[in-house]
Formats: sequence, structure tokens, C-alpha cells
Amino acid sequence: MTWDNRFACITCAALLCTAAARADVAPTSIAPAPAPVVVASPVVVAAPVPVATTVATPAPTTPIVIVETAPAPDTPPIAERGAFDMARWESVLDTVRTRATAEKISKKTIDTTLKNPAFIPNIVKRDQNQSEFKLTLDGYLNRTVNPTRIASGRKMANKYPTLLKRVHARYGVQPHVILAFWGMESNYGARMADHPLRDAFVTLIYEGRRQTFFTNQLIALMKIADKNGDDISDYGGSWAGAMGHFQFIPTTLAAYGVDGNGDGKIDISGSIGDAMMSAGNYLNRLGWNENERIVRRVVLPADFDVSLLDGKTKKTLSEWMALGATLPDGRALPVTDMMAGMVADTVAINDARMNAAIAPTDPNAVDTDVAPMPAITAYLTYPNFYRIKKWNNSNWYAIAIAELADALHQ
Repeated sequence: MTWDNRFACITCAALLCTAAARADVAPTSIAPAPAPVVVASPVVVAAPVPVATTVATPAPTTPIVIVETAPAPDTPPIAERGAFDMARWESVLDTVRTRATAEKISKKTIDTTLKNPAFIPNIVKRDQNQSEFKLTLDGYLNRTVNPTRIASGRKMANKYPTLLKRVHARYGVQPHVILAFWGMESNYGARMADHPLRDAFVTLIYEGRRQTFFTNQLIALMKIADKNGDDISDYGGSWAGAMGHFQFIPTTLAAYGVDGNGDGKIDISGSIGDAMMSAGNYLNRLGWNENERIVRRVVLPADFDVSLLDGKTKKTLSEWMALGATLPDGRALPVTDMMAGMVADTVAINDARMNAAIAPTDPNAVDTDVAPMPAITAYLTYPNFYRIKKWNNSNWYAIAIAELADALHQ
């Protein structure tokens, strides 16, 4: 999942737990024997279940059963979105079988994976249109670091104090940081699995935009199912293939998953102990330093050079202070040679400058008079900020983690 620094793409379970981040559509199956095309629309209930109705149309050589949520009024029918390429679909399945066999995955898991996997059209649509879901930094923080999420996080802190202390002792990741990631990723487990992962991965491989990446994820998931003795079709996750309380992709789970409850399996969906220990291990391996801040909010002069606010330009705190950075209350920054980057919503800043330039301070003012430009709110970004970006490469996400962690710090 990639993100830009201007906007946050609301695609991960956690990120839109209060909106509809990782829920949308039921699957489309590839049937093994001739049958009519079936188009289904789910009944709108608390837990959507597709209800199929048969449409009298000739069946293709290898027919498709399409199950899909009711489209928005402006969504064209499936037939108008582009023809489904059966030959390509079957080629994908053959490629997965060949790769899985070469990697010594059991025949049982291979057969289960490739038995009538579902094609989910809306996953393709979401993957191709992520850029449509954008928010300003303020809008993103209002959505992700809200009173409800903070209150839920505090309840979880009171519910799992011993487990959180164990994670801290073992991996050096503070409880409020673990809780912040948990809240952002799955809203404390409330939103973990909206799609069968097998179907999501096969659909994304078929789409082809990141074929190698998603093939690697499916193979990793098959190996996990083999190791745990699970039926891969029971694994659920986000449309983009993330799973569990902390929304790990399969390769991340394979590399950093921990059996936190000692039952011999790593289950980051069914075991909160496994999930928290795995998250702590991952952050520890990313270099987490519990003695460092993530960010520090600062105020900059209204005419500050926004080209320095991408998080990539590093300066000492003394150098940032010399450029006019202060604490929000106007006090000076600590005088230190510690290096830090700086991040702000540069598009919002430029919009504010434009609005200030066209709005006179006095209705009777001449054209050359302009309203004063507002001061800039920005964030000094410390090494832990960049470690968070190895988890999710988004400036907005890393700032949200920092803000939520601060709110949960007890």
C-alpha cells in the first residue's frame, strides 16, 4: 500500500474504520462446469450476505458466477466495465499452481486455493482508483484520531494491561504505541476481514498491475496455511490482502509473526496475544526507540519555504529554529544538534496563501492590499516517524499514529 505525502489514500482497514475502509463487496466465483451466469446483489443487513438470482443468458465455455454488491447509480453494469478474460484467469491459476508446487506447498493447500477462486470486480476498481480517496491532513486526522477511537483505545488499555506490559518488556514498544497501531489498523479488531484473502489475491494477480507482488503474497499465505494446518479459504482480510488485528500482509506475517500465547500457531486474527506480540516484534525489528519522540508539532512563519516540508530535508533543531520554527505556544525549540525532518500539508498552505492574497483586509482597500497570511502548523519528524513509514509509507499515517499514541499515553 503506497501513499503520497499530500494526501492519504483511505484504503486500509484501519484507516477507514469509521468510514468504510475495507468493506465493499462479495466475491465472484469461477465455476468448474457449465452453468448460467448468475448476478447477485446482497441484502443490506448488518452482515451482508449476497443473494443470487439466475439470469437467463447463454453460459460461456467456462462459466462465471458473479456476486457483487449493488452498484452505485453511476456504476456501469459489469459487462460495460471490460470483458472478463477467461484465458488470462486460467493462466493465472496455472502459474500459481506451478509456483506453489515448486515451493513444496502441499497438494491439499494448492487444490483448496485453486478450487473455484472468486473474481471480485470491485477489488479491481478500488485498486485502480485509490487516488480518488484523498483528504487534507486536518481532514485525515479528524477521521482517524477522533474521540471515539481514543475512548476505545483507553478501554483496550484497561482490558489488556498485562499483555501490553509483556510486549513492552520483550520488544521495547510502549503500550500506547501498540494501541495506536491497533486502533489505526483495525479499530481494535472491529474491522479485520471483509474478503476471503484467497479470492482477493487471485483477483489482484489477474488484474496485473502488481502481479509479482500479489503472487508472492498468495504463495506466502499458502505456506502459512500449510504450516498451521488451516484451510486457506477460511482466511479473511482487507481487499488489498492485509489480515488480522494489525493488518499484516502475508510476507510480513511470515517474517515477523510471533506465537504470543504458546499454542504452537501464529494467529494474528484469532489471538490478540499473537497479534500484539507480532506487532511489537515488527516495530522492534524496524528499529523502534522508545526513548525518542515520533513528531513534535511546531509553528512556522507564514512565508516559510514549503519546499522544505516534505520530510526528506533534515536539519538540526537549532537550524530549524534559526528558520523561525517555534513551539505552538511561542517558546523556543530545544537547542540541540539532533536531526529531524519537517512535514506539513503544503497544498493546504498554498491554498491558504492564495486565499489570503485575494482577500483584502478592508472592503475599501486597494487591490494591492492583502490579508495577512496565516502561520503554518508543521511537524518535526524524528527517527521513529521514518520507522512508522516502513510499516505504512504515508506521512499522514505516521502523524496520525503519533497523535493517537499521545492521546492514549497514560
